[in-house]
Amino acid sequence: MTKTVKAALVQAAPIPLAIGDGITALLDHVADAADIGAKLVAFGETFLGGYPLWLDEAPNAAIWDHRGTQALHAILLEQALRPNDPRLEPLQQLVDEANILVSVGAHERVRSSLTNTQYLFRPNQPPLLHRKLVPTHGERMIWGRGDGATLGVHTAEWGAVGSLICWEHWMPLARAAMHHTGEAVHISAWPTVRPMYRIASQHYAFEGRCFVLAAGTIQHRADLLDGLERVGGNADARDLLLGMPDRQLQSGGSCIIAPDGTILAETGADADLLIADLDLAAIGRNLTSLDSDGHYARPDVFELRVDRRAKLGVADAEDGFTA
Repeated sequence: MTKTVKAALVQAAPIPLAIGDGITALLDHVADAADIGAKLVAFGETFLGGYPLWLDEAPNAAIWDHRGTQALHAILLEQALRPNDPRLEPLQQLVDEANILVSVGAHERVRSSLTNTQYLFRPNQPPLLHRKLVPTHGERMIWGRGDGATLGVHTAEWGAVGSLICWEHWMPLARAAMHHTGEAVHISAWPTVRPMYRIASQHYAFEGRCFVLAAGTIQHRADLLDGLERVGGNADARDLLLGMPDRQLQSGGSCIIAPDGTILAETGADADLLIADLDLAAIGRNLTSLDSDGHYARPDVFELRVDRRAKLGVADAEDGFTA
């Protein structure tokens, strides 16, 4: 069994809104990581499509029937990834050829709604999806909720890889469900890894006895305006975005964390490529003192049930059913 895995964390600016162009840029980042021997590459929350910063930064974005907010939502619906999306074929081909895992956040279209989804692309298999269980605060204006059907891991030859998105890391039962899968590496996807978010990521690594790639992104107002023009522009959307501060609005802060909570690699607010050789034997050494899903658990006192069924809302009746 492989005892060391080279991991890469790409901290970069997305191409907001224009997901096709974002995939093209993603291919270059993945190729760079593959060239240095990385077997796992992580990107931050909604790297494909960009984090919807107008929800936090644009005055009046939440006003009912705001034309700019409506225009941006319609653009994301049109641009968002769909099942078996042909735009992802070049990425899947690169993943297959390089024998590499790639975790990247994206806007996904589920029927007529959007979800915040972390994709794990894996060689010669369809991507593993995790849809954010609870969008936080203003995010509920744009994203629907995921369900237990996407709360899983991929088992690589060297260990299990899973992910949670942003404030899911403060959902104790979600953490417990993921720890039960025995993750060797966990992708902790954020817009920016703020100081408190780093604490959550370190806590997850220590509690789960796994490596954590806390992945943030960088984004300026100018990036959003550029992305809007790439998809044809819209006057109402542009007016809304121009109301945002003209500065850097996401500031990275990415880091790679060991199973004892120590920082193996970190960066600041600029574009960067973090690399770390993950010593998988460290997981077993740290399990000596703490296994939150094993010898440090009390199943006779506490029990968690996870419903992993997809919740579609409408179930088609079997043949012969009459109302």
